[in-house]
Amino acid sequence: MRISDFDYTLPPERIAQTPVEPRDSSRLLVVHRQTGAFEHRIFRDITDYLRPGDLLVANQSRVLPARLLGVKQGTGGQVEMLLLAARGDVGPDCWEALVRPGKRIHTGQRLSFGDGALLAEVLEPTEAGGRVIRLSARDGSVAEAVTRVGVTPLPPYIHERLADAERYQTVYAREPGSAAAPTAGLHFTTALLHQVEAMGIGIAYVTLHIGLDTFRPVEKDDLSEHVMHSEEIELSAAAAQRINATRAAGGRIIAVGTTSVRTLEAVAQLAAEQGSDQGSDQGAADEGTRVVMPYRGRTRLFITPGYQFRAVDALITNFHLPRSTLLALVSAFAGRELIARAYEEAIAQGYRFYSFGDAMLLL
Repeated sequence: MRISDFDYTLPPERIAQTPVEPRDSSRLLVVHRQTGAFEHRIFRDITDYLRPGDLLVANQSRVLPARLLGVKQGTGGQVEMLLLAARGDVGPDCWEALVRPGKRIHTGQRLSFGDGALLAEVLEPTEAGGRVIRLSARDGSVAEAVTRVGVTPLPPYIHERLADAERYQTVYAREPGSAAAPTAGLHFTTALLHQVEAMGIGIAYVTLHIGLDTFRPVEKDDLSEHVMHSEEIELSAAAAQRINATRAAGGRIIAVGTTSVRTLEAVAQLAAEQGSDQGSDQGAADEGTRVVMPYRGRTRLFITPGYQFRAVDALITNFHLPRSTLLALVSAFAGRELIARAYEEAIAQGYRFYSFGDAMLLL
């Protein structure tokens, strides 16, 4: 499989620059995987396709004000830094970050942000071209200083100023740690979520802190040569229990966004491997009923066509960039030919694409 298999041409005017209001008034392309049929709806109509006993699983990660503008201490040269992921394995307040101009930022360099309110020391380069840095604050905690000094990062294809930074957060964002929003969830309003629950449809939350692969292009044409960046994930015991109970009762697991898919499938793989390792009759029985298990750690799972899904039955997702790992994932879920046809349909019908764009429901 080659990344060029996931290319398409998008007219620039189809890239959404601003979010629609209200959130749930965006358009929704419903794709029926078994028949290949399309329906054109409004996002709030998604309740017409949900059934009592289903479970929505959404990523509750919150976008950090991770874009920092500052200077190099000593020279005053301007720098820009994007925090990607906490690196507790290195030490307290250590982060992996992208720094520009990267070629001029060396190990031992000290950077200053917000007139010295937040300082960074460059510890080492990373294999992916970033830097591991240690943050310190002049007053209060590092987290407080980042909140005061940083700004919400928007994808490079969005050129309009965002009037309200909360519009790049889901209404259920709780766990700070992402460098980008899990954008499929941006379409939900609090009222729509209440309506979903009133219908007897459950909602559970996972956490995947979105990092470098959101910003890094796939450089190898052969997908087997692409290495995913490690991202932090968490599935609580309570959420795992709800997921397993839903599947056991015959309900569907409906992932809200590709990050929820990657979390669920990564943990489902671990649960299956653990069941196989037990090698007992009880282990075999557990494997038949247990889809996932509680987990907190990291994943590099890269989903491409041919992948066998264990945990996800349906998917809510936005329209993704060409030649991206996310487009490969949705093509794995619904089939490359069907997704290509769905994207052609969306372009022809004037759908808005990418982070602030419209959505698809893959059934």
